[in-house]
Amino acid sequence: MEWGALTAACAALIAGVLTWTQSRASNRRADFIAIMDRMDRELQTEREQRRLLMSFLLELLRWARTVELNSQADPPPDPPAELDLAPWLRP
Repeated sequence: MEWGALTAACAALIAGVLTWTQSRASNRRADFIAIMDRMDRELQTEREQRRLLMSFLLELLRWARTVELNSQADPPPDPPAELDLAPWLRP
C-alpha cells in the first residue's frame, strides 16, 4: 500500500469516529431534554396533587375540631374533584 492511501483511510476513519461521537452526543442531549421535560411535567402534577391533598387535610382537620365524641355534626367534607386518591385507596 502506498502511504497516501493509508493516510487518507486513517483520516476518513478519524472523521467517521468524530462524526459518530458528535451524533451520539446530540442524541444524548435530545434524550436529556426529553427526560427533563417529562420530569418537569410530572413534578408539576405532583406539586398540584400535594397542594390539593394538604388543603383537603386542613379542611378535614378543621371539621374534626368542631366534632365532639358524641355530638351530631355535619358530614365530613368531600375531597376536591381534582385530587387523585388512587394511591391511598385499597385494591
